[in-house]
Amino acid sequence: MAVETQGVPARVPVPGKAAPGKAGRHLGPVALVVAGGLSVQFGSAVAVLLMPRAGALGVVTLRLVLAAVVLLAICRPTVRGYSRADWGTIVAFGTAMTGMNILFYQAADRIPLGAAVTLEVLGPLILSVVASRRLSNLLWAGLALGGCVLLSGGGFDRLDPVGAAFALAAGAMWAAYIVFSARTGRRFPQADGLALAMAFGAVLSLPLGIAEAGDKLLVPSTILLGLGVALMSSVLPYTLELLALRRLPAPTFAILMSLEPAIAAAAGFLILSQALSVTDALAIALVIAASMGAVRTQVRASKRAAKLVDQGAGQGAG
Repeated sequence: MAVETQGVPARVPVPGKAAPGKAGRHLGPVALVVAGGLSVQFGSAVAVLLMPRAGALGVVTLRLVLAAVVLLAICRPTVRGYSRADWGTIVAFGTAMTGMNILFYQAADRIPLGAAVTLEVLGPLILSVVASRRLSNLLWAGLALGGCVLLSGGGFDRLDPVGAAFALAAGAMWAAYIVFSARTGRRFPQADGLALAMAFGAVLSLPLGIAEAGDKLLVPSTILLGLGVALMSSVLPYTLELLALRRLPAPTFAILMSLEPAIAAAAGFLILSQALSVTDALAIALVIAASMGAVRTQVRASKRAAKLVDQGAGQGAG
């Protein structure tokens, strides 16, 4: 993120030497974000199929608990040597993660998946405008927002108002998730912070899931599907995003989240048999164009900054 990741020391090029593959290094985290988006939205489509078995809160609990078990087993994070601020970040990250999931699944239980994600993505878009100091990012965010509105078909007023409210609230928690994910990535090695935050989120969601689903959470087939949702919607995408946020500024990351409605629409079409219209295709093209534009802007800005560093180093050497 722009504010959170700028504290990471940048590699200063040697004066007079080219920096091959610089654009590729910036496109690397973008690929991580896109891969994470594909995983999480197709996982969300599977979660919708699972809701009749365990309910929205039960699915959230299965997702977080199983994801926490997998991450803790893989990362084996240490709990010693961290400050109070470090643990505060874990608590905030876990709370944001849990709130985002609970609110989103409540929305997906009431309104179509594409509409839920379209409303939810407004949170990251607003974050991109607030966090960015460049007019270009404001323009890209506006284009992405236009695509999101177009994808809704202008029919948000026809949606279940409670479901729409849940989706908007999930968007606010998504913005908080972006902020604290970046902070966690800075404070904890590898994915240790993510594992600890996921465990905290699992503890928060467990009473709610038990209250709604009870012993339905223990059905083997439900657990198996829940594990698939946990891997697709939590373990893989959150790990990819945590790695990406170490190198990708917040405005760019947040605008890339505008790809989510397009991915959700594709997942809804392929898994939930929700058809795409010509208008939907145009909306998808708009959000993709906005995301590509945001990435190109960031790459050019990084190249200019590196050039200035080279020039300054050259003058200092002279």
